[in-house]
Amino acid sequence: FRKVLMCVFVCTSQNASYLNREDPDLPVCFEQTVLVWIPLGFLWFCAPRHLVSLCRRTQVGTKHLSWRYIFKQLVVCLLFLTAIAALAVTLGEDYGPNTVSPGKNPGVFYANPVLYAVTWILLLLCQEGVRRREGSVDSATLFLFWFFLVLCDIFPFQTLLREALQLGEISDVPRFCLFYISFGLELIALILSAVADVPPEAEELNPEVGAVFLSRITFSWFSSMVVKGFKRPLVQGDMWELNDTDGTADINQRFQYFMQSELGAARVRFQNKLKKKRDKSRDKAQEEAFQNGLGKGVSQDVLMMEEKGKKGDEKKKKKDKKKEEKDHPNSWLITTIYKAFKGILFESAFFKLLQDLLAFVSPQLLKLMVSFTQDPSRFAWEGYLYAVLLLLVAILQSLVLQQYFQRCFVLGMKVRTAITAAVYKKALVVSNDTRKESTVGEIVNLMSADAQRFNDVTNFIHLLWSCPLQIGLSIVFLWFELGPSVLAGLAVMVLLGPINGLLATKARTIQVSRNANSYRIVILKLYAWEPSFQAQVEGIREDELNVMRKFAYLTSVSTFIFSCAPALVSLATFAVFVGVSPNNLLTAEKAFTSIALFNILRFPLAMLPMLIAAIVQTTVSRKRLEKFLGGEDLESDIVRHDPSFNSAISICDGSFAWEREAKPLLKNVSLDIKPGRLVAVVGAVGSGKSSLMSALLGEMYSTKGFINIQGSLAFVPQQAWIQNATLRDNILFGSSHEERRLQGVIQACALGPDLELLPGSDLTEIGEKGINLSGGQKQRVSLARAAYSQADIYLLDDPLSAVDSHVGKHLFDEVIGPNGLLKDKTRILVTHGVSFLPYVDEIIVLVDGVVSEVGSYNSLRASRGAFSEFLDTYAKEQNCYQDAADVELIPEREDTLPDSPLEDTVSVTLKREDSIRRSQRNGSVRLRKKSSLKKSDNVSDIKKGQRLIENETMETGKVKFSVYLQYLRAMGWGYTVMVFLVYFTQNVAFIGQNLWLSDWTNDAVDYYNMTYPNWKRDTRVGVFGVLGVAQGVFVFIGTLLLANASVDASRILHSRLLNNILRVPMIFFDTTPIGRVVNRFAKDIFTVDEAIPQSFRSWLLCLLGVVGTLFVICLATPFFTIIIIPLAVVYYFVQRFYVATSRQLRRLDSVSRSPIYSHFSETVSGLSVIRAYGHQDRFLKHNETTTDENLKSLYPWIVSNRWLAIRLEFLGNLVVFFAALFAVISRKTLDSGLVGLSISYALNVTQTLNWLVRMTSELETNIVAVERVSEYAELENEAKWVTDTRPPEKWPEKGRLQFDNYKVRYRPGLDLVLHGITCDIDSTEKIGIVGRTGAGKSSLTNCLFRIIEASEGRILIDNVDISTIGLHDLRSRLTIIPQDPVLFSGTLRMNLDPFDKFSDEDIWRVLELSHLKDYVAGLQEGLQHEVAEGGENLSVGQRQLLCLARALLRKSRILILDEATAAVDLETDDLIQNTIREEFSHCTVLTIAHRLHSIMDSSRVMVLDAGKIVEFDSPSNLLQQQGHFYAMATDAGITREETTVL
Repeated sequence: FRKVLMCVFVCTSQNASYLNREDPDLPVCFEQTVLVWIPLGFLWFCAPRHLVSLCRRTQVGTKHLSWRYIFKQLVVCLLFLTAIAALAVTLGEDYGPNTVSPGKNPGVFYANPVLYAVTWILLLLCQEGVRRREGSVDSATLFLFWFFLVLCDIFPFQTLLREALQLGEISDVPRFCLFYISFGLELIALILSAVADVPPEAEELNPEVGAVFLSRITFSWFSSMVVKGFKRPLVQGDMWELNDTDGTADINQRFQYFMQSELGAARVRFQNKLKKKRDKSRDKAQEEAFQNGLGKGVSQDVLMMEEKGKKGDEKKKKKDKKKEEKDHPNSWLITTIYKAFKGILFESAFFKLLQDLLAFVSPQLLKLMVSFTQDPSRFAWEGYLYAVLLLLVAILQSLVLQQYFQRCFVLGMKVRTAITAAVYKKALVVSNDTRKESTVGEIVNLMSADAQRFNDVTNFIHLLWSCPLQIGLSIVFLWFELGPSVLAGLAVMVLLGPINGLLATKARTIQVSRNANSYRIVILKLYAWEPSFQAQVEGIREDELNVMRKFAYLTSVSTFIFSCAPALVSLATFAVFVGVSPNNLLTAEKAFTSIALFNILRFPLAMLPMLIAAIVQTTVSRKRLEKFLGGEDLESDIVRHDPSFNSAISICDGSFAWEREAKPLLKNVSLDIKPGRLVAVVGAVGSGKSSLMSALLGEMYSTKGFINIQGSLAFVPQQAWIQNATLRDNILFGSSHEERRLQGVIQACALGPDLELLPGSDLTEIGEKGINLSGGQKQRVSLARAAYSQADIYLLDDPLSAVDSHVGKHLFDEVIGPNGLLKDKTRILVTHGVSFLPYVDEIIVLVDGVVSEVGSYNSLRASRGAFSEFLDTYAKEQNCYQDAADVELIPEREDTLPDSPLEDTVSVTLKREDSIRRSQRNGSVRLRKKSSLKKSDNVSDIKKGQRLIENETMETGKVKFSVYLQYLRAMGWGYTVMVFLVYFTQNVAFIGQNLWLSDWTNDAVDYYNMTYPNWKRDTRVGVFGVLGVAQGVFVFIGTLLLANASVDASRILHSRLLNNILRVPMIFFDTTPIGRVVNRFAKDIFTVDEAIPQSFRSWLLCLLGVVGTLFVICLATPFFTIIIIPLAVVYYFVQRFYVATSRQLRRLDSVSRSPIYSHFSETVSGLSVIRAYGHQDRFLKHNETTTDENLKSLYPWIVSNRWLAIRLEFLGNLVVFFAALFAVISRKTLDSGLVGLSISYALNVTQTLNWLVRMTSELETNIVAVERVSEYAELENEAKWVTDTRPPEKWPEKGRLQFDNYKVRYRPGLDLVLHGITCDIDSTEKIGIVGRTGAGKSSLTNCLFRIIEASEGRILIDNVDISTIGLHDLRSRLTIIPQDPVLFSGTLRMNLDPFDKFSDEDIWRVLELSHLKDYVAGLQEGLQHEVAEGGENLSVGQRQLLCLARALLRKSRILILDEATAAVDLETDDLIQNTIREEFSHCTVLTIAHRLHSIMDSSRVMVLDAGKIVEFDSPSNLLQQQGHFYAMATDAGITREETTVL
């Protein structure tokens, strides 16, 4: 062994002599020892890991023996034989029969073959170990071993060859042959180790599984996706399956596991803190009490004062509550994230460290290279060596950097997924207190915005330690170059940092706030209010643009500083360096090494302030998330399930409140409900009926008492909750599908006829929030869901209020009542309908949260208590039910519609028409009614027909060039050209500055050993500085110009969009979900405002940067032009491939992201239903699948960026290599300054190239927004708002209506909806319009307002043909009270009078008439009271009354009443009817009736059927005729006696 060490020592000392010649070589003894031991040592070091899996007892043969594996083992066996042969040769030479003197061969000839033989045996075992390891495809360590082995063997390879060529013969034939044989085998083994050993079926699902080491580090496994994306646009189906560890379920499980322990610990800390606080305040209070109450008798007035004090305290408490919000278990989220993902964190940290260190190797190589070109006496091979080393270091750096990025982005993705899943899971169990603190929007925000923030920060979290490290290392290396003058440059950098930070924070304070009032267009159109809204929106928009402009100016200042920074820093450093002493000459080595180091420095200095700002922002998100996730859960023990009770539901002396501290709403409730009973709960509005339901569901806090429930629950809420799924899925709600049971439920719930009208029957897709169902249909679907669920106990919260009386009767008979589907179940029915009460087993009467009476109908009537009062209020409705019941017994009546079966007559009227919007949508459906009765056999037909809403067009393929032109046109051509010129000049200044520097460094050669003249020094520094500042100034001007241009573009695009959207015909809004329109205003305009200018600028700068770099390299080494062409071609292809795929992946990502949020908001709004049915787990599962679908397109997008970066960086590295190579080739003609310049430029080009493709892709992705905005800005408009023919000022004075052979269809190509209506309605007549669903009632009103235009015939109002005047003239003179009361977010006053035409007195007068005066006067802000979006903060009744007030204000001679049926209780209904009778007595009133009672006092009734008038006369005459109207009246239980009473 000592011999061997000696040998190594001798070798290394010989080395110098071997290298100082034209053709250098390594000494043989070095090749035989060190170069053999390096690879073998590496393998021995890594082997134990592979051998471990051999020792584990796994089933051998779990993995197939593939031919590749057998071949690998065979090659190693052959190598083993060569090692034995080499040993045999040595032994033969030393101890064979022909030996002269034994032992003459050196020890190495014995040692190496033995080492090799042992290694090959070890390798055989290692390869078997890899085969057995679960899920392993190949081994990185084995590949690296073969790679090092081949690399180290290249030296002896060329040594042996050179020797043989020099001598002309081979001196040692056996060893020569053995070496080349084994070298060949090693090469084969290297190639084999780069091939995956994986069954082909695994590759199908996810090629990453079968990717080998080489493919993993270069991301080549992703190429198949890129190629596919280039050939055709990718779709969700092309996405690969996720790895198990990247799936939501797996991530969530890990995160929850750590979260529970961390949150638990945080809660304990929090409780202790509170306890300490309480103890402190208690001690304090005791002290005070002791001092104050010393022996005094407490007098009465002290007690009085205490009372007053208490009231004051309550006020204070409210204030304190805000402060208290900070009190929740905190600082546990970060540790949870750390613990859950620490593996990936440490891996990425390791790669980052490696990359940071490698980054500093290139400047040192550059220094060596420059000094090499300065000294012509050095051998050429040195230059080539440096060029190759530059290439190798750069490639290694690229590989490591991409691995680091990959890990970081996957980490970010996992963190986002974990937070999203945790928020979703929490939302399912969150208590009402916590839920009240945040709206649905805010909770969705936690999921989208806050989780995304964490994602962004974790991507770059390592920069926290990496930036300081890079800064430190740079300073050290710069110190070596320039000494203390570095500090001058550093000082400049440090000063610029805070200035930038300051600007960034200032900019953040004026971040743009966006406001998209989701336009309820119907109402705007009916009231002709568009101009008012347009003005409001444009006003808001102007403010927004001003803020944007400010923001852009600030950004341009910070850009100016940022672009000046490198120039100023190098200026300061070099100026100080040459100024300090005349001996300091700026050489090329010093200058360009320093510049390369300054370039490294720029990144951490720019990133640190940004990162810190991002972390500060994330802290806000962290607090929000901790507050929500750490909030209280719903108490699971409020409702017990004790089987020993013999009743289905029992409440023992319970009091219940909505919030923990609040007063109880339900007081001292005791109930005992036996199984199988039907119990009705009645009471006035606000008496606590719905709260009782919530208490039974366990949604309220119980302050005392308890609830016991036996059996499973089904719940029908007051406002039906409908999922965005097919109708069948809504009814099944996760239960298994049984056709007979389903049909039974559908018939019982009267959904049969509805299904015939829906295009896809029960497979029709229901839009978000049940948009394409009417109120009554939603309620019936909700009831069907309950009926199908086969629960034991049914809680029905007023399901009959949203449907017509005869439908209500049908539902009661078939489902709820004593003979219905649920007759054996326990049912609790909240109801306003007095008519059902005689048929229930028991009635509970609630008054102000207290149960006042319980008993049967008759006993309660007799007792004359609260119940009989309740009955008297609603007595009018009462007798109709009994009459209807008698009618039902008449067997098949002859006078129903001749062509429809009986069942149909009952239920077609069950269908209440929804709103104007609904009937329109069905325009096309209605015509299909006949054909859709024959159920379509072909499922795909149904699938096609059932889409109510067309899928949003997702742009595919390349963006047309015209779109870019459109944007540039909006910016203004003058601006565009100027911006381009200014940026170009800036680039010229940048190149000029660097050329000046390279010229400056040549002074060191010219003035060698001479004094450097001061004038020369000052000129050099001066020009250098001026050029530097010039760049900054040009960038500043360019950015300002661009800012102004882009604000102009934004203004033009937005106003075009808004202007057009308000003029689009109604039909557009019926086929387009409002979300899509809002999306154009919010997201797309946001992109136009902020993203496009940003990416446009970056793209321009990158492009000019790349062009400039190539120009400089070509200037220095003209040879380089030859290389540019092939590089450009490769670059172009990589870029086109990538952009196509990346763009589509981004689109898929955003398309698949929205279902996550919409499913979430759906879940939050239906929480009580989901909890009642106990379906939390199913929804969690569903959330996991939707999130996974999103990750399937997000993960490939992350990989696609890495795929691109590796390839581009490789191109960039080739640019560096060729720049260096040509510098070596033509070093005789080059000055060292230019070499330094071209290589330091080339070192920078890698990043710029990468950015250029990124920016091209981003610009393409963003410019789509312009395309989408202009798509909606070019939609076809409705008729003009105002035309030349204006009606008289006071028109319509009489209010006379004439229809003249009026025909109309919804869209060209569809059938007529109204077939030639002709009638004459006199002034002040009161007309009721009735008809079955689809008879054309709503179409009639739509025609009056010209929401749809006539195809033939005309309508005259006071002898003016309405088609000749402008839409606004027409619509502003008519008044409608719509079915759905629609309010806008804004003040109450704005909702009544958006144009400020009326005085406050007028408004108060109409409020009084509409019975709202007391309510509004009681509000703090009065008329300025803010109405929430959609009027959420008013009850439905109040909204309806506000719509009445609107109508009263307008005082027009024609009033159309689309009768509101849904949630208006009978009291409100009476109020509205009476007001209309009195206030509109002088007007012509058309009432579209859903309840026949309301029109029995009309002067005439128009009966429509299939778009024709079938009867038109006074109600009494019609009843005598016994026609259509009579049939409907008997259906609704109205008899002739009644009409005479009326």
